[in-house]
Amino acid sequence: MRVYVRVVERGSMSAAARDLGMGQPAVSERIDRLEQYIGARLLLRNTRKLSVTDVGAAFYERSKQVLENAADALTVASGDQSLRGMLRIAAPHGVGEVILPSILSQMRELHPLLKIELILNDRIVDPVTEGVDISLRLGDLGEGSFIAKRLGHVSRVLVAAPGYIERHGAPASPDELADHPFLRVSGLFNNARLPLVGPDQQTELAAIDIVVSTSHWRPLHAMLLDGAGIGVLQEPVCADDLASGRLIRLLPGFAVPGFDLHALYPAIRPVPPRIRAMLSLLEEQLPAILPG
Repeated sequence: MRVYVRVVERGSMSAAARDLGMGQPAVSERIDRLEQYIGARLLLRNTRKLSVTDVGAAFYERSKQVLENAADALTVASGDQSLRGMLRIAAPHGVGEVILPSILSQMRELHPLLKIELILNDRIVDPVTEGVDISLRLGDLGEGSFIAKRLGHVSRVLVAAPGYIERHGAPASPDELADHPFLRVSGLFNNARLPLVGPDQQTELAAIDIVVSTSHWRPLHAMLLDGAGIGVLQEPVCADDLASGRLIRLLPGFAVPGFDLHALYPAIRPVPPRIRAMLSLLEEQLPAILPG
């Protein structure tokens, strides 16, 4: 079960073998024996990728719970309540790169026997099917057999550098946004419209001229600092720039809708101690960083 769970979580026999300190042939042989014993195909394998069957997904979920229960039983029997093992967390890039590092450092100080793996991506990650303990997600949560806990709200701001404003001026109203080159993270504002909530709390869609798209927020941030145009950033990643004046908030009477931040974790009862401890620390630390 432990070998199978790691194969599903890592998505390949070779990656699981490295994690487990085994040879890839041995991992493959263990999976073959497990499928023969169960009498069902758990994994579909070809030269390019590995995928989990419906039976395999259900068996993964149950196996994960069995292993969690076994670890808890050993902890109780040994009398050692220290958290140990691996804590795997998935998070979006901005949150994972700016907000999480200090919190994870605190987690390691509190639980030095615990190992942490942080996986960064901006897509929806179901912790059950992706093999993570906690998935931090912004906005729409999608569907899955997980529990969601709201942790706060990530605001977004429309900004430009002082140098850009000196050369081109600042838009005085949403109607003037289309006169300025707009930089964005790919996948956002695909209809070339920027949602803005006005003083009357009504949302309008302002036309924008998208000239640069990037798959990561850091190049966008750097180009905005260079004065290449205007754009939207998550407030935590540019808070220091706003405070120092390196970036200026545009149209301060209007707000770009932000995203709620949730922690998703498998619906396992009881919740494993390492997940409980991480959730507790997130709930303790995030209110000082994010508004409610």
